[in-house]
Amino acid sequence: MSEAEHRAAASASRRPLVHRIPVRLRQYWKLLAAIVAAILGLVATLGDTVIRPYITSDIAVMTSDITENITGTVDLFDSSVPHNLAIDLTDAEYSDMINAYAKDGEKKWVNADITIDGLLITDVAVRLKGNSTLMGLRKNSDIRPPDGAGGGAPQGDAMNMVSATAEDPASLPLLISFDQNAEGRGYQGMTELSVRPGTPVLNEALALSLTAASGQPTQRYTYTTYTINGHTTTRLVLEHPDDLYADALFASDGYLYKADANSRLEFVGTDQSDYAGQFKQINAADSGNLQPLINFLRWLDGADDAEFDAHLSDWVDVESFARYLATQNLLVNADDMGGPGQNYYLWYDLHTEKLSVVSWDLNLAMQGDAATGPHDEVKISMPGGGAAGDKAPPEGVPGGQGMPNFENQLKTRFLKSTAFTHIYDDAYWELYDRMYGAGHAHRVLDQIGAAIPVTDGLGAETRDAAVDSMHTWIDQRVTALDTVAAG
Repeated sequence: MSEAEHRAAASASRRPLVHRIPVRLRQYWKLLAAIVAAILGLVATLGDTVIRPYITSDIAVMTSDITENITGTVDLFDSSVPHNLAIDLTDAEYSDMINAYAKDGEKKWVNADITIDGLLITDVAVRLKGNSTLMGLRKNSDIRPPDGAGGGAPQGDAMNMVSATAEDPASLPLLISFDQNAEGRGYQGMTELSVRPGTPVLNEALALSLTAASGQPTQRYTYTTYTINGHTTTRLVLEHPDDLYADALFASDGYLYKADANSRLEFVGTDQSDYAGQFKQINAADSGNLQPLINFLRWLDGADDAEFDAHLSDWVDVESFARYLATQNLLVNADDMGGPGQNYYLWYDLHTEKLSVVSWDLNLAMQGDAATGPHDEVKISMPGGGAAGDKAPPEGVPGGQGMPNFENQLKTRFLKSTAFTHIYDDAYWELYDRMYGAGHAHRVLDQIGAAIPVTDGLGAETRDAAVDSMHTWIDQRVTALDTVAAG
């Protein structure tokens, strides 16, 4: 079966409606039905008496449902067919979105009509997404909607140095929400989509594909001919993790947490509100249950090296974590959980009661130093030197040479500990074979390149040059790691 067929099969297998029901809910439906019947009987017996039932994690994590699932015309993530995405914003809505961010950094939801693969969906919510890519919007608060049509200059893929401008709406990274304005509405089982900046961002698409091929959780993507207010280009569109993403991706119930860009994996107190600006609970959000994360951080804060080595496996799925860290090195991604963007999700499995890490935002992967060794620190670099990339440090923190260390203590301590070296090394070389062995990465890259549409914003020559450049990087990476393995 080809890589495209594998992706299509995986896409189809992950999204049947039955898998929208949490695993334990499917297993315990008879028990739940009995509970519901008992509650209804009590209501009938007790009349107006208020009954407050509760559900524990022993039964299921209850999540919100999509009650109106828009099926679309074709599978959005089927790379064998071309895709189109058009967003139509009024001048007033566009100005409102831009000016709100220019004023104080607010990423305000505005209303839009969108068309996906020929299907019009009205009253969809759209907002800006990202951090450093949007910095150019803060320079001048007197921003007006662009006039005229036509695509802007294509954004280069080299080092992904992408900057959004108000004059070119196609340059803006956006988050699309189907249920913000219509509760319960989704598109092909998703409530949100992310429009990535830059084109053709081959490195991110390839990194996502290789992560998926290794059997690790990741996000699906597609390339589209993308039009917004008359500006057309090529864009990469990703599924955005939501509560249903967690239910579909993992075999058991649990909590999915997203790290904020300004967060640190540090214990700051026992009150869940202390973490409001650091971690967001994605699924079962109404429960407000950050307690598993807080318990772990409290332990991590007090654990000396001996305790860390002896008992980390009580809190973290260390094999999964080793695979995550090895993957980030293999992909030369400096903006992972230890980078300035703090790009990662945490999954807490209610069955094993352990945490694992889910990768997110791989747009800086596969473009750093291809000679990076298995135990080398992966650094963000700029053309001509320097230490900062597309992801600028938080406001007020200087970047470039001398940029402060954004290390994550869990990652740092794990990699420094000799207790886990063999687990990491075993994972590293097994994943190397899966990702780069027997020309696998080259074949996947060619399939990706063939699916990228030529548009006003991306010519065939630019696309093909980006593919060739990526092939060269893969060759350099394979040569470097083969040399390490042989030594």
